[in-house]
Formats: sequence, structure tokens, C-alpha cells
Amino acid sequence: MKRLLTISIILVLLFGSAFVLLAINSGNVEATDWSMNATAIEACTCPMFCQCYFNTEPAAHNHNHEEGEEEHYCKFNMAWKVNNGHHENTDLGDVLFWVAGDLGTDWEDGTVDWATLHFDPSVTEEQREGIVAIMDPLFPAEWESFTIGEDQPIEWDANDQEAVALLNGGNAAEMHLKHPVTAMSEEPAVLHNIQYWGAPRHDGFVMMPNEVQAYRTGDKAFESSGTNGFMITVDINSNDI
Repeated sequence: MKRLLTISIILVLLFGSAFVLLAINSGNVEATDWSMNATAIEACTCPMFCQCYFNTEPAAHNHNHEEGEEEHYCKFNMAWKVNNGHHENTDLGDVLFWVAGDLGTDWEDGTVDWATLHFDPSVTEEQREGIVAIMDPLFPAEWESFTIGEDQPIEWDANDQEAVALLNGGNAAEMHLKHPVTAMSEEPAVLHNIQYWGAPRHDGFVMMPNEVQAYRTGDKAFESSGTNGFMITVDINSNDI
């Protein structure tokens, strides 16, 4: 599914090093009543903390290339659990879905590389339609490729000290996040007041570096350890668009 977005205002500006998303309007989102409050376990290949939230390109990776031949990419996993929400008359509570992808080398023009969406087999057709519709305003970018992959069972478990998400028991994808050892207490280490994609509200980035984050499906598989990880709870509804 390639999303061709009509974006009336998307201004990506650098004020110092701040990545600022001002406003979006997707022509693919119908004027329906919907809302979603959901929590993500998320990790990527960038060092902690992911510089993508402060710049228009991901971290550089060398991979033993000759000097000067670095690659820029942000290969990520997101495991989402809907706390509450609806799309028209369809209840979205407890829906589980997974997004894996790569932002590519940069997104100064609003274009990013690829993503694949997987649903837990328990998700109904109506719930899938609702989640796909909400993906437009939540992730306001033009994807070179955005596909819906095979259904896979999703395991999702998190607390203040640890977060674990498995796609097909870890065979398809896996994330294991831990409370940072540099934290001054057992309280969550939270970053506030930073934009998360198109979410108008969130409770902060609960920072947890990953022990492993991997996508083991298809020809775009990847894996990293000791890199960026966090949890975040977002809130968005049709009145925000």
C-alpha cells in the first residue's frame, strides 16, 4: 500500500537542531469520528537517544567501510497496544499491531523509505480499517513503500523497568528494552516536550535502551543491540485533524 498524501502544510524546520512539525492535513483521511490512545514499545538502529527527533537525517553507520563511506539510516520496530479508542462504531481497545521500517537517508522533503504493518490475528477487519485510517495523521510522511504484511501473533509486556515485544514469538521480530543503567533512580527516565510524528499529545519518551531489536522478516531484515529504545503513549482523535 503506497500512501500518496496530500499535505497542505508540512514544514520541517531546523531551529538550532530542533525538528519541528507544524501541521498536517492528509487527503486520505475521511471525515469520520475516531480516536486512539495507544502505547508503543519502540526501538531503532540509532544511538541513544535517536537523533531523528532533532534532525532531518538519521545517525551515520560505518560498518567497516573505508573512511568517509558512512551510511545514514534509521531501521525501526514499533509494537503498538491500543489502550482505548474507536473508529466510527468499531471499538479499537486492546488492538495489537506492529510497524517495522527504515526512514532512509534523510527526509528533508517529507519522504521516507519503507514500512510494513503487521496485525495480530485477533484484529478484526473493521479494526484493521480503523488503524490504517489513523496511520495517515499519526505518521504524516510520504512513504516510498508502505505495505501490510502477513498477520503474526504479537506478545506485548511492559513496566517501568523493562519492555518486551515479540512478533511470532520473536521469529519475525523482537524488542527487549531495559531501564537505563545511568538513571539516578528506579523512576522512569522521561523526555518531554519533543514532537512525536503527528501526535498532538503524548506522555513523554520513556527512555529504555534496547538489548536487542530485530526485524527478521523478508529481504529487509535487520538487527541491532545497545541502541535506541523508548516507550510512548500517544493520544489523537478526528478533531485534531
